[in-house]
Amino acid sequence: MELNLSERPTRSIRCIVKLGGAAITRKNELEEIHDENLEAVACQLRKAMMEGSAPSKVIGMDWSKRPGSSEIACDVDDLGDQASSEFSKFVVVHGAGSFGHFQASRSGVHKGGLEKPIVKAGFVATRISVTNLNLEIVRALAREGIPTIGMSPFSCGWTTSKRDVASADLATVAKTIDSGFVPVLHGDAVLDNILGCTILSGDVIIRHLADHLKPEYVVFLTDVYGVFDRPPSENDAVLLKEIAVGEDGSWKVVNPVLELTNKKVQTSVAAHDTTGGMETKIAEAAMIAKLGIDVYIVKAATPHSQRALNGELRESVPDDWCGTIIRFSE
Repeated sequence: MELNLSERPTRSIRCIVKLGGAAITRKNELEEIHDENLEAVACQLRKAMMEGSAPSKVIGMDWSKRPGSSEIACDVDDLGDQASSEFSKFVVVHGAGSFGHFQASRSGVHKGGLEKPIVKAGFVATRISVTNLNLEIVRALAREGIPTIGMSPFSCGWTTSKRDVASADLATVAKTIDSGFVPVLHGDAVLDNILGCTILSGDVIIRHLADHLKPEYVVFLTDVYGVFDRPPSENDAVLLKEIAVGEDGSWKVVNPVLELTNKKVQTSVAAHDTTGGMETKIAEAAMIAKLGIDVYIVKAATPHSQRALNGELRESVPDDWCGTIIRFSE
């Protein structure tokens, strides 16, 4: 897909961040946000995005009533004395976690078939669920003073063809960034040219954005410390600290050195996380790494995620950093 000049931001993108659904929601509780993690992630994002010294007071931008409150939190009076804050260019994409998956799987939206009443109803129900989550994430980031704008792929013209991205209104994303806002996209139910409809995952969105926006680095925030050679709940699970991706798309673990390291990761290492989606995440991350863009997979709301968001790992990786780097290697 060719990108015209109107679809490119005038300033380079520093980072694209994926907020994993399992990290920001409580997976086993239907449509339940993990408030503590989300608040911590929002704070870390603000710190990473601030250029120069951070203001002494965070001026929130969520001027709506919160559940359980009878008043609207509004800091308008404080804005008059506030110096303009400069944020480096970030894009945020989040997964669905405990939102949307029940509706999508129950109705079979991911398989297509809009002519079936159950699929059409499930399509509507899925979008209600994931857009509700998107709003809450936008509000959480806005409360940290981050000028976020929610952007649903369906409403922004994203479509697929057999689940591959067929069209996307990247001009709106670019204009949003150039206007000083932070776009917040999410996995969504979208129309598919062949299937009728399907689910467009946040990981696929990340790869498509990275291909066209060319960020300096990409960070996947998850609910585990990175990629392991087996389920991380097992006592002898090994954290894979670095995965190298070659020009031909082949990839292997280079740190630590494992047996069968000459084979591809997907065939020699059973990579998992608690969501069961880590293999897909690695595949999309490898596609990004082939572009020469480093990808960091790290546990959200930890000191390790803050360092990754700050871009501190681009020159050298400290021995005490816990996470997985996927990068291009000739």
